[in-house]
Amino acid sequence: MLIVFEGIDGSGKTTLSNRVARELRRAGLSVRHVREDGKLASPVSEGLRLFTKNPRNLALTPMAELLLYAARETQLLEEVTRPALAEYEIVIADRFLYTAEVLARWGRGLPEHEVRPILEACARGLQPDRVFLIDVDPAIARARRRITKLLAPPQGTSSRKGLAGVGMQARLRAGYRALAAEEPERWSLVENADVPLDTMVGLLVQEVLRLVKGDVPSSNPVRARPAPPLRSLAEVRGRFLARLDGWMQEEPQLAAWFLAGLEGPDIDERRSQLAGKHPEVIAYGLSGLTDANAWELRRQLEEAAPVHVLGSLKELAADVPEAWALRERWETRKQEAVAESLGGLDSERAWVLRERIYFSAAEHVVGSLAGLGGERAWRERSRWLSDMGGEAALGLERVARIACRSIRGVDDERAWEWRERAFEVAPDAVLRTLDGLDSERAWEMRERHVARAPRAVLGTLEGLDVPRAWALRESFGVQCEEALDSFVGMEGATAWKLRTALADTWPAATVKNLGPLAFTSRGRTLIERLLESHPHDFALLRQAVRATRDTTTQEIRDASA
Repeated sequence: MLIVFEGIDGSGKTTLSNRVARELRRAGLSVRHVREDGKLASPVSEGLRLFTKNPRNLALTPMAELLLYAARETQLLEEVTRPALAEYEIVIADRFLYTAEVLARWGRGLPEHEVRPILEACARGLQPDRVFLIDVDPAIARARRRITKLLAPPQGTSSRKGLAGVGMQARLRAGYRALAAEEPERWSLVENADVPLDTMVGLLVQEVLRLVKGDVPSSNPVRARPAPPLRSLAEVRGRFLARLDGWMQEEPQLAAWFLAGLEGPDIDERRSQLAGKHPEVIAYGLSGLTDANAWELRRQLEEAAPVHVLGSLKELAADVPEAWALRERWETRKQEAVAESLGGLDSERAWVLRERIYFSAAEHVVGSLAGLGGERAWRERSRWLSDMGGEAALGLERVARIACRSIRGVDDERAWEWRERAFEVAPDAVLRTLDGLDSERAWEMRERHVARAPRAVLGTLEGLDVPRAWALRESFGVQCEEALDSFVGMEGATAWKLRTALADTWPAATVKNLGPLAFTSRGRTLIERLLESHPHDFALLRQAVRATRDTTTQEIRDASA
C-alpha cells in the first residue's frame, strides 16, 4: 500500500509523514518511508533535487524543470518505491509525481495537455492508495521554514524556486487543492492549523489503519474551525492574541516568531514568557525595536542568543548608545555578528570598529559595506578581494556572494565590474545588488531577468517612484506579493490603483504596504474591509495589529468601559 503526503513547503508534511511512519511501526506494521527524515532514499534523486534547487541554475526553463522533477520522482519510484511495495505492508512517500505537476501547471503556467502525458508515462500505472494533502496558510508555512533556517542556518544557498516569490506558494497551494477536488476518493484534505501535533498524528494513523482494514477513509480527517467575523478594529488585537496564546501551548516557536516587530505591554508579557525557552526567535523578533522593554530584553538574552541579539541592531536600533555598548561587550567574542550589525553605517565609529575586527571577520566586515560607495569603502573591498586572490576569485560562488552583499545599492563602475564577474556563479545574488538603483544598466538587468526571478528583482524596487518601476510592478498582475513591499507608504493615483487591485489577493501585504497611510481615513477603511472579507487570514490579523495599534486605542478603551 502506497501512502503519499503532499503539500507546500512548510506545511508540516515531512514531520507528519515521519511521525506517522513511526507510529505505524509501533502498531506492528512493516513500513518503509522513502524520504525518512527529509532525505530522498535514492542518491540520484537527491542529486537531482539539489540541482533544481540551486539558484545558480536560474536559466532553467519551465519544461526543463518539469523533466528534471519528473526524473527525480521516476528514479525514486524505480529504485526504491516499487521494490519496497513488494516487501513492505506500507510504503510512505513525502511527495510524489503530483509535486512536479503542481509546480509545472500552477507554478510555471505549463498547460495540462503537455504536463500530464509526461507524468503518466513516468508513473507507468502506479498510483497512491491514499494522498494526504497537508494544507496550511502559506504565511504560517513560510514562518515555519524561516524558524528552521534561523535555528539551523543552511550551509548552501537559498532555493531557486524561492526566487519566484510568495505568490508561488499560493499558486501551488491552489494547485494541490484542485487535484484533491478532482479525486476525492483518493485524496484527503488535512488542515494543519490549530490542531495539536500529537492529535493530528493520531488521526492520520487511524486513517491509514482504516485503509489497511479495507474501510473507506475520510476525505477531510482534520478540519479547522472557521473564524467568526470581526465586528470592529477593537477586536483585532484580542483575536490575534487569542490565536497566539493557542500556539504558545502547542507550537511556541511559531508564537515567538509572530511577536516580531510588535509592541505593547501584552506583547512584552508574552515575549518574556517565551524568552527562556526560545531566546533566538525572541531576540530575532526585536529587530529595529528601540523601546525600553526591547533593550531590557536584549540585555537578558544576549548571553543565550548573542548572534541574534546583535542581529536585531537594525534601522533605528543600529546607531544609538545602547547598540554601541552591546557591540563593545561582544567585540572580542562574536566578531562576525558584530561586523554584520554595522550594515550600512558610515560613521567614524563604525569604520574604527570595522578596522579593529577586520582580521577576525573580514568577509562580514566587507558585507557590512552594503549601500556605501566612496573610496573608503572601496579600499576595504579591494583589500578583502586581494586577500581572496584578486578579481579572478569573483568566479568562485562563495566569494561572489560575499562581494554581492557588499555592493548592494552601489552603482559605480567598479560595482558593475564585480556584477559582471559574479553573475555566472551567483546570478540571484547579483540581481539583489540592484537595490534602489535607477540607472539604465540596472533597469536593463532587471527587465532581462525579472521573469525568472521576480522576487529578487521586485525586491530591488523599494522606494523607487519612477515610471519604469510602476510598469514592472504592474506587469505581474496579482501574481507577486513582493510588488506591494516595494512601495510602502507611497501616495498617488498609481500607488492606490495597484494597492486596491492587489488587496484581496494579498490582504496582509496590502495592510503592511499602507505604512503611515494606515492612520488615514482611506487606509482605515481599506483595513476594515479586508478584515471583514478575510477573517480567517492570520497574517492579515497580525499586520492589522501593527497598523492600527494607535488608531484603535480609544476604541479599545470604550469597548472595555
